[in-house]
Amino acid sequence: MKQELAALGEQVDRLLDAVRRLTEENRSLRHSQEQLASERAGLMARNEQARSRVEAMIQRLKALENNG
Repeated sequence: MKQELAALGEQVDRLLDAVRRLTEENRSLRHSQEQLASERAGLMARNEQARSRVEAMIQRLKALENNG
């Protein structure tokens, strides 16, 4: 009986260690996900700005072409 309780205690300790490790890993992954989402939003904004600039340049070139 003592051996069974000791084995059960060891198993509980291993499970607690696994829960702690997975909790920390989950926290880390959530933090990474938040950072990536923020970075993605920034990149999308920069992409939109670049697209707007290119469109403006195209419009200016068309205007120059029509006037010239």
